Amino acid sequence: MTSVVTFWGEKKIGIVGRTGAGKSSITLSLFRIIEAASGRIKIDNVDIAQIGLTRLRSGLTIIPQDPVIFSGTLRSNLDPFNQHSDREIWRALELANLSQTARQLGGGLEHRISEGGINLSVGQRQLLCLVRALLRKTKILVLDEATAAVDLETDDLIQKTIRKEFNHCTVLTIAHRLRTVLDSNRVMVMDKGRVIEFDHPTTLLKNRTTVFYSMAKDAGIVN
Repeated sequence: MTSVVTFWGEKKIGIVGRTGAGKSSITLSLFRIIEAASGRIKIDNVDIAQIGLTRLRSGLTIIPQDPVIFSGTLRSNLDPFNQHSDREIWRALELANLSQTARQLGGGLEHRISEGGINLSVGQRQLLCLVRALLRKTKILVLDEATAAVDLETDDLIQKTIRKEFNHCTVLTIAHRLRTVLDSNRVMVMDKGRVIEFDHPTTLLKNRTTVFYSMAKDAGIVN
C-alpha cells in the first residue's frame, strides 16, 4: 500500500523520537532534498513531487538547529532579496526581542556580521532565523531542533513568538526537548523511520504504555 502524508493548515505538530528514529528525514523529504522512494507527501492536496522545487521551497520556512549566517550586513542576512522595508524589518526584530540588540550594534541594519555569525551569540543567531521566518510569512514553518542549542529562556521566547505570530500556520516542530511540543495539537512519535504514535500529547501522557510517556518519564516531565 502506498502511504500518504498530508499536512493541513492551522495545526501544530510536534515530532519526537529517540536518536536515529528518522525525525530529520521528514524535513529532508518535505524540502525534497531527498526524493521519496515510495509514498507521497501532500500539501493542500497537492503532491509535492509534482511541483517545481522553487515553488515548493518558496512556500516553506525552516529554522534549523544550526543557523545559517552569511558574511554581510544584518539587513542582507534578514532580507537578502530586498523585499521588505526598514519598518517591516524592525517590526520583525521587535517581535523576536532583538530590536534593542540591533539598535545597540554599530550601524544598525548595516552592522557587519562575520561569516557564520561568530560575532553573535548562539541565541542571537537563532533569533535571526526567527526574524527571517517572521518576514517570509509562509503558511508552513518547520522547526528542526531549532532550540536544542539555546538556553531555556531563548527557547521560551522563540516558542511564545511562534505561538502568537504563526497562529494561522502549520508548524512542524522536530524537538529534542519534549516540553517544546507539549502544547502541540498532535504529537508524532517516530521509531526506525515509522510513525508509531500520533495523538494529542495529553492523551499520550495519560497512557503509561506509550513510547511518548516513557520518553516524558525519562525527561522528568511525569513521575
